Amino acid sequence: MAVLRDNPYASTNFLVDLGDGDDGSVDAGLLEVVFPEARLAVQNYRTGNERTAEPRKIQTLTQYGNLILRRGGIGSLSWYNWWNQARNGEVKNCIRTVSVKLLSEDRAGVVLTWKFIRARPVCHQFSSLHALGAGSQLESLELAFERLEME
Repeated sequence: MAVLRDNPYASTNFLVDLGDGDDGSVDAGLLEVVFPEARLAVQNYRTGNERTAEPRKIQTLTQYGNLILRRGGIGSLSWYNWWNQARNGEVKNCIRTVSVKLLSEDRAGVVLTWKFIRARPVCHQFSSLHALGAGSQLESLELAFERLEME
């Protein structure tokens, strides 16, 4: 349940459940979560005998961007295997509900939860390798989903 307060929460304490119920696993230890845009599409409509020139706005579809998850390259094949199931058309096996939980500063409780319902991987990517660089290897997973809920 969302916890309202006057000051914004820090964005550094969060847990991610990739649909398997284990938000404490090394596979769900994420560096970054990039939230998608959520948009209500509208259609302009006006009949010929309306008294004003302004069209009415009729809501049509709800549209979402994709959720992007990033973690350090840890040698796990879990994200690849999930993406591979989607690539091979195993739709029943690859659709999940992914939850992102924002924690309080003391990590004592969940203050806000985002649920991405009927999520499936659409892009799996690794960062470049640089022989002279000092950065970490990053792995990204992009998820398409059908519905967003918050609590």
